[in-house]
Amino acid sequence: MQSYQCFDAIVIGSGPAGESAAMGLAKQGKSVAIIERYHCVGGGCTHWGTIPSKALRHTVSRITEFRQNPLLHNDNLYTIKPSFADILHHAARVIKEQVRMRQDFYHRNGCKILYGEARFIDSKTIAVHHDYNSSDILEAKFIIIATGSRPYRPETVDFTHARIYDSDTILQLTQQPKNIIIYGAGVIGCEYASIFRGLSVKVDLINTRSHLLAFLDQDMSDALSCHFSNDGVIIRHNEEFESIEGTADKVILHLKSGKKMQADCLLYANGRTGNTHAIGLENIGLQADERGFLKINHMYQTTLPHIYAVGDVVGYPSLASAAYDQGRIAAQAIIYGEASVHLIENIPTGIYTIPEISSVGKTEQQLTQMKVPYEVGRAQFKHLARAQIVGIKEGSLKNLFHRENKKILGIHCFGERAAEIIHIGQAIMEQKGQGNNIEYFVNTTFNYPTMAEAYRVAALNGLNRLF
Repeated sequence: MQSYQCFDAIVIGSGPAGESAAMGLAKQGKSVAIIERYHCVGGGCTHWGTIPSKALRHTVSRITEFRQNPLLHNDNLYTIKPSFADILHHAARVIKEQVRMRQDFYHRNGCKILYGEARFIDSKTIAVHHDYNSSDILEAKFIIIATGSRPYRPETVDFTHARIYDSDTILQLTQQPKNIIIYGAGVIGCEYASIFRGLSVKVDLINTRSHLLAFLDQDMSDALSCHFSNDGVIIRHNEEFESIEGTADKVILHLKSGKKMQADCLLYANGRTGNTHAIGLENIGLQADERGFLKINHMYQTTLPHIYAVGDVVGYPSLASAAYDQGRIAAQAIIYGEASVHLIENIPTGIYTIPEISSVGKTEQQLTQMKVPYEVGRAQFKHLARAQIVGIKEGSLKNLFHRENKKILGIHCFGERAAEIIHIGQAIMEQKGQGNNIEYFVNTTFNYPTMAEAYRVAALNGLNRLF
């Protein structure tokens, strides 16, 4: 059974980038079809990535706070020992609510949703293959590829083994491991290291580089490494796997350095690949790079001007927040022929370890390499009244600013609620003229007691260093 339908635009993928593009087009009166290969909207962000991992992290973080509360230390009635499977229930509830909400967005804006596998027939025609051998043929003047990415899977690793997982399949873990090996110490690896350690699972974190999260300011990377070490996470730097062997009751990791390790299970979290392998790019002359990512211009057009690509499928910055903006920019380019907006220069990053890390702007390493005369202002969370009230004992805020004009150049935060706190500094950084001066934080009155007070403390600390 086959049907034929025409639209102004087709969006392949219903994650943040696809949703934003579809909404932008639909609100301008365009007829839009959304193709989603999964049985629910939301994409990888909602079902396997951002939403479930952050929901898991939130639950574990609250459990950690509960355990550390001094009022409950001697009360065995309040001992909490949940399993990974237990905390998945909370994530499932959040995912269900997200799907319901996003489904409603599409219906209210008149978008047509088709569930199935999309494949290009030609540059303006797509076949959507459904279950039970049915299909639809769609045609549109514009097509937006928002298929996202998936975990990178080396061919030498047997991901069909019951004890070997990637960052998607780890959500299917049903038995509580006593120990786990996490191969890859990027953002995903570090976040899951925090989650499992918070559940009292022994964690071996294998880093293929010399230090954690090398793109961060060195102080933030060092703070995370120190926290992990104090919390019992074993980090092994500059290691690569030779082979991964799965048995009936364990996984054995053989490293090129000659080391051999074993654990109840292994999470492979070393890289991502663009989802372009099965959409028929060969039928339209488009070619992805070796990691499956598509090249685009400043308006997110591919080499075929009527075909756009947005979100993780284009690679960097691979952030849900940026993906929303990319979809919005692509929709504007389609409507007006040119995009008047673009991604902001200073995109904040949020890393949801326990505690969180968040940054915006330049790092000390970058400013040193650029030979920019800068100064540093620091605030330790343990010195803030609000942190003392809620029991936050670790964390810091770091401001980098120009020594001469005092312009804010970078803000880096390690500690609970860092991903929220960073936006205060980001808002000031984006101001024009003298509005982004570090003295703003000294001359502005903050609520007291709050974590935002860290900005005033850090600003005073930095200004006191000037001479």
